[in-house]
Parts: sequence; structure tokens; C-alpha cells
Amino acid sequence: MSSETTDRVAVSSRPSTPLQTSWFEFLLDGSLLEKHLQKSNSDPPPVQLIIQFLEQASKPSVNEQNQVQPPADNRRNRTLKLLALEVAAHLKWDLDALEKGLTIPVLNMLLNELLCVSKVPPGVKHVELELSTLPPTTAMAVIIYNRWAIRTIVLSSFPEKQTKPGPHQMNIIVQQEKEMTENILTVLKEQATDSISVLEGALQLKKDFYVHTLRTLDLLASDAAANGETESSTAGLRISADELHCQVHYDLGGIFFQQGCTDQPAYKKARDHFRRTKELLAKLDSTVHVHLDEKRLAGYWNACRALTEDRDPSDSQNSPYNQINGLIRAHSYQAVIEAFIKDNVSRSLPNSFRRSVLREFLYRVQQGDSSLEEVCYKVCVCNAVRDALEGEVLSVRFQQLLLRPSKRMVDFILEVCTLSLEKDRSSETLRRNMATFMKTLCETLEELPLLFLISSHKLFVELLKEDERKFVVEQLRKRSATINLSAKPLPSFYDIPASASVNIGQLEQQLILLLEPRKIKQILIELHDVAERPFWRVNSKWEVPPDYINVILGIKDNLTKDLVYILMAKGLHCISIKICRCVRWSERSVSPSC
Repeated sequence: MSSETTDRVAVSSRPSTPLQTSWFEFLLDGSLLEKHLQKSNSDPPPVQLIIQFLEQASKPSVNEQNQVQPPADNRRNRTLKLLALEVAAHLKWDLDALEKGLTIPVLNMLLNELLCVSKVPPGVKHVELELSTLPPTTAMAVIIYNRWAIRTIVLSSFPEKQTKPGPHQMNIIVQQEKEMTENILTVLKEQATDSISVLEGALQLKKDFYVHTLRTLDLLASDAAANGETESSTAGLRISADELHCQVHYDLGGIFFQQGCTDQPAYKKARDHFRRTKELLAKLDSTVHVHLDEKRLAGYWNACRALTEDRDPSDSQNSPYNQINGLIRAHSYQAVIEAFIKDNVSRSLPNSFRRSVLREFLYRVQQGDSSLEEVCYKVCVCNAVRDALEGEVLSVRFQQLLLRPSKRMVDFILEVCTLSLEKDRSSETLRRNMATFMKTLCETLEELPLLFLISSHKLFVELLKEDERKFVVEQLRKRSATINLSAKPLPSFYDIPASASVNIGQLEQQLILLLEPRKIKQILIELHDVAERPFWRVNSKWEVPPDYINVILGIKDNLTKDLVYILMAKGLHCISIKICRCVRWSERSVSPSC
């Protein structure tokens, strides 16, 4: 047998992969779409079909003069749009599924086409329509569109993962789609109040609703549409009033919850809508049109109750969330700190909730409430110890806190560490994690008195093995030799007298002359303890390339900003000096190593 024959036999014996159905085949065979959608693993899947149909229907045309024209309004394109709607009808207009598979521009096009075929009056604001007088499928098209509008506003407020740059042509397409999305979002946000009013009006209707199906959409393309069959009370898929109201209450709760960030009373509206959602969900035996995440609903509900001080009489006792929020409202901040320390042992509060409490305090400080500065750093310490016990990475905020340490702060850290471990009951894992945390403190802090305060603490001696303790102490001794302990230590915040202008001048002079990064950082810490002003301006000759200036000046922590700017400026200065020396050597026809 020849090699060619062998190859043909081998190819013919392989199992053949079914070819993907092309979009144009559905135009040629009117019955193919329904058969395709009935398959368990249809290829292409329904959402992909919608994209293909709308993409083909929206392609611009080119006339005889090679001028680009808008998509033609012909039978082919109208059929393609209708096929896209039929696929969405097969999915029972599940916005969850459509939002996951379709971009905002594509879904906007799909739902606008739904409004068109459902005979929604063009050019009329939806808020001006009387839903009770509209045909059932027309009213449902209006409701579905406005539900999508407020859901899209809510989803757009969530952070998005940045896409990696691709080929140039692909980047242009992505940029165009991004611009289209932003334009659509702008319009939706402008019309948000109208969309909310439309949905609130839908909640007043007590009759059942009907939504388009494959059959009713097929009828639109036939003569039956002229007889009004698609607008009759029995056409389409029946959706009970309770079922629709349940979904609308949930969507309205989401938009009001988002608005609560800037409009506190909106949280109460959100709470009322979520309460009604829960009541209707418990009442319904089976649902077709309700698509919601019950875990997310429970999270919304708990958040609204906490934010509005709502108490459920059926609760035998307040939840930990309510207890913490009650302490915050009562300004019992010390009690909040004590509760967080106790929670380091029980670990019942989620880390996300603890971080949200810290963010709330930080926000109040930024708004001018300086009395909460100490509370902020203490809550930050409590959260850091909790992260350490669970083997998590320490937060950037805590690491920034260690840039400006004090004896009082270190004492508090050690106190929290001690109280966060149950005596003789903590697991070996927790003890090892705490030991790692204490070693991390020793590696991070640079002030020797604070380092020896940690290394001599009872908890440090208990948690670290003898060889580990010896290693840490040896490292401290080496560091002390580097810093030169015989030199007079720089004054700390607590030692500086009220009139500190002389000290500032001396420190600024040292800042200009020093080149060793560790000492520069120490000088900056002391300067920031005395006066809160930018010290990167001390020397007018410090220059940083323009590309870096905006980035550095955008750093929120002033100490870090000064340190990064000064180190970069000094580094560039050293490089320029070295280059100049190399140039002078080359002018003398000498080639030393630069």
C-alpha cells in the first residue's frame, strides 16, 4: 500500500468533527433555528448566534461611488434582526445570561430592536407611556428595556479588569467599542430617573404580563401580525404579576443601593424593595422570569439593614454586623477596637467587613474629623494582626503605617498580638503565623529602640525558637553597627521642643547632603513628625524627568512621595556626575572603566 493510500485510510478512519452551523444557513431554512436551539450543546451557542445575526444585519454597505452607507433596511437585514430576537426569546429574556455574553452596544441594539417590533411608539419617552393601556407584549418590551438600563448603570459602577493590549488593529476595534459603550452609558444615566419611574409604574399593575416567544416573533413576519394576533392577551409567554414584580423590586433595589453612596435616604428605598423581593420570592412556587442571585440578595438585605438601623423583631439577638455598626453610631470607638481584637480570636467577622469599617473611618478623617486618626491606625493594626494570623499578605496601608512608627504604636501592636492568641489553646499554625509576623516587624522597622522593644517582649521569646531569636538579634546587632549607635540619635517627635525651627533647618541640611537611603528615610520621618509640608522642594536643584513627576506627585502618602522623589533626584544626580567624569576622561584620550 502506498503512503498516499495509507494517509487516506487514516484520515477516513478518524471520527469527524461536526461542522459549525453558519449564520446564513438560518436564512435559507426557516425551521433550522428552532431545531438548533433545542440541541443540548448547540454550536454556535445561543448568545454567539445573537452576535452573528446582529453583526451581519448592521454591516454598512458601499454604493457605486465607493461611499460607505448605513446598513440597508431590506428584507435580509430585518430577518437577521428577527432571528436575534428569537434566540433571546428562547432564553426567556434572561438578562443575566444576555449580560454575561453580550457587550453593552450589542445588547442595546437587541433591545432597541425589541422595542421596534413590539410597536413601542418611536420618539416618545417611555415615562410618558401609560403601561396599563399598552398591549401586553408592548408593555413587557418597555419593562425589559428599562430593567436593563438600570442594571447596566449598576454593573458599570463595578471595577473592570484591564484588558491586555493586542495587535494595533484589534486595539482600534476595542477603543471604538469602548467609546460606544461610554456614549450609551451616558444616555442611560441621563435617563435613569425616567427608567426608575417606568418600573415603579409597572409595580402598580396587578394583571399578568406576556412576553414575546419564537412563535409570536414568527407571526410578526407573517400576515397574522396585521390581524393583531401578537398583541392579544393570550399571545406570548405568560408572566405572573408577582413574578415580574419580584424581579423589578430586585432591580430597583440595586439602583437605589448604588445611589445610597451619595444619597443616604436611597438606602431605605433599597431596603424596602429588597424586603418585598424576599417576600415575593418566598411566595412563588416556580419562576420563569425571576433571575437573581439569592446570596447577593441576602448581602444586599444585611447591608441595607445595617445602614438604615433596621431591626428585625424575629432576630433573637443582634448580628455581629449590627453590634459593630451600633457602636460606630454611638461613637464608642474604643469598644469597636476591643471588638476587633476579640474577633481576632473568634474570627467570625469577614475580613471584607473589617476593611469596610476602616475605610469608613478613613473617609471621615479625610472629611476633616481628625479625632479619628488614632482610631484609624488602631483598627489598621487589628486588621493586620488578623491577616497575619490567617497567613495573608499584610496590607499596603499597614506597611505605610510602619514607615512612621512610634513607641506607642509598637506597644499597641504587641498588645494586640498578645490578646489575639488564646493562652495555651491556639493552634501551632496560628502561633507560627504570629511568629512570622513578629519577625516581619523586626525586618521592617529601622529604629533600634523599637526593634529591641519587640525582641525583648515576652511573646517574642515564647513564639520564636532559640535559634530564630539568636538570628534576629544578630541581625539587629549588625544593623546597629551600620547605623553607628555612637552617633547622637535623631530627635523623635516626642523629644522635639515646641520651637523646632532650628531642628528643621539642621535636618533639611542633612537631607541635602546625605546619600544613604536609610538615613534619608529617617530624616524624612523626623521632618514629617515636626511639620506636614512637602520636603522634596528643599533643594531647587533636585530634578526628576517630566514623565515621572505626575506619577510621584500622585502618591497620596506625603512621606512616601518625598522619599521617592528625593531618592530618584539624588540617583539621577549621581548618574549625571559619573557621565560627566567619563566625558572628561574621554576628552583626555583615556578609557577608564565608567
